Amino acid sequence: MIEKQMKIGIISLFPEMFSSTIKFGIIHKAIKKRFLKLYFYDLKSQVDTYRKSIDDRPYGGGYGTIVMASPVIRSIYSAKKKLGKNSKVLYLSPQGKILDQNSIRKFLKEEVLLLVCGRYRGIDERIIENEIHEEWSIGNYILSCGEFAAMVILDAIARLIPGVTNCYKSTEKDSFSKGLLDHPHYTRPKTIGGLDIPSVLLSGNHKKIEIWREKQSLGQTWLKRPELLKKIHLTQRQRYLLNLFQKEYKRKSR
Repeated sequence: MIEKQMKIGIISLFPEMFSSTIKFGIIHKAIKKRFLKLYFYDLKSQVDTYRKSIDDRPYGGGYGTIVMASPVIRSIYSAKKKLGKNSKVLYLSPQGKILDQNSIRKFLKEEVLLLVCGRYRGIDERIIENEIHEEWSIGNYILSCGEFAAMVILDAIARLIPGVTNCYKSTEKDSFSKGLLDHPHYTRPKTIGGLDIPSVLLSGNHKKIEIWREKQSLGQTWLKRPELLKKIHLTQRQRYLLNLFQKEYKRKSR
């Protein structure tokens, strides 16, 4: 359980991009309930007055521009003065480790995070070596800026803070929470497009429903994200249920 308010600083060239993000949804709830407090640091305010530019050409030539070191360093120091010198500094870039649910849970243990949003072709490497604790990516693709990645991280963190969502326990059963995808979900009406709700869900037998959901969770992972199964140690019960799902699936596919 998180007893203290979590603080997250965001260093961005365009902090105004976050205005809608913090006005709606789960991030807004976390802020309103005072579980989360955000601080924004505008890179533009740290630009050298004589240069009046945030980026410059890379040494050695090549395409594109690089965010200059001084505005980023000044922003980091300014944030640390407010948030504390022990703030964990994360740089959001395509070269970072791929974000997953376990990573988000680890972030929750931090009292203060400082997110540095990448832009253009990146930031000066010396900043990464001297000021950045960890590099993180939200996937193997390129975005125009790190602000979108920061929004993803904020949302993922906010929804896991106890007390923010109406039903916190539901987040413990989300896809990836235990290394597996979630089971299928159904609601009214009973029939849609000729397809009925699985009869076990109408049985009222909670034990059978629990077993069905566990089997489906294993099966959906096997069908959609089989690489996840290689990362976890399946119990004898799980291996049995997965084998049962595979037999049923192959029988239906004939």
